[in-house]
Amino acid sequence: MSTVTKTVKFLITRQDTPESAPYKEEFEVPYRPGMNVISALQEIQRNPVNSGGGGTAPVCWESNCLEEVCGACSMVINGKPRQACAALVDKLEQPISVAPMSTFPVVRDLVIDRSRMFRALKKVKAWIPIDGTYDLGPGPRMAEKKRQWAYELSKCMTCGVCVEACPNVNDKTNFIGPAAISQVRLFNSHPTGEMNKDERLDALMEDDGIEGCGNSQNCVRSCPKGIPLTTSIAEMNKETTKRMFKRWLSV
Repeated sequence: MSTVTKTVKFLITRQDTPESAPYKEEFEVPYRPGMNVISALQEIQRNPVNSGGGGTAPVCWESNCLEEVCGACSMVINGKPRQACAALVDKLEQPISVAPMSTFPVVRDLVIDRSRMFRALKKVKAWIPIDGTYDLGPGPRMAEKKRQWAYELSKCMTCGVCVEACPNVNDKTNFIGPAAISQVRLFNSHPTGEMNKDERLDALMEDDGIEGCGNSQNCVRSCPKGIPLTTSIAEMNKETTKRMFKRWLSV
C-alpha cells in the first residue's frame, strides 16, 4: 500500500540580483513535526526543485544562532516581519508566503542589506567609547531599577523587524528608526556611557532623528524581544526637549 507524504507549501519571493525584478516561486517540502521556516529552507537547499518539478537555484537566506538571538534570519512571513527560526510551520497558515523585508535593499532572494540600521547606530554612537585596552577595574554600580530597564533594552539584536514595521522608515525618508533611538536610551543610562549623552541627543535632534517618529507603535508590537520601544521613544522625546532648551539658554 502506498503512503501519502504530508507536505508544506511555500510561496517564496525571489530576486536574482539587486537590480533584477522580484518573482515568486512555489515549493513543497516534506512535513516534519516541529519544523520551522529555516528547516524548510534547508530542505529546499538540499533538493532545489519547485512545485512544478523543475530544477531551480537554491533559495538564499541568512541565519546563524537559530534561537532568536542573532537577528540574522529576519524576513516577512505571511505578511509579518519576524524571525524565521521562531516561525513554526504548525502555527502558520498555508501556503506560507516568505519574502525579504522591503525596507532594506535586497542582495539576493531573502538576503537583505541592513547597512541603514548600522549607519543609524554609528550616528548615535551606540557604544561606550573607552580609551586604551588596560584594565580600568569595575565601573560604577547602577541602581537596580535602572539596571532592569537597561537589561530589557540590551536585548536588541539589530534584526530590523521594528524598522520594517515602521511606516516612517522607507526609501523617501532618512528617519533613524526605533532601534537606534532605544539604543540611545540604553547607552545614556550607563554610568560610563552617559559621558557622551549630549552627543547622542544632538544626533537625535537632527532632521532624520526622533522627530520622524509618527507614533504608529508598530515597532513595539512587532519586536520579537518585547523591547519597550515606544517607552524609549517617549523618554528620548523628553530628553531631547530638555537638551534643546539648554542649548537655547547657552547661546
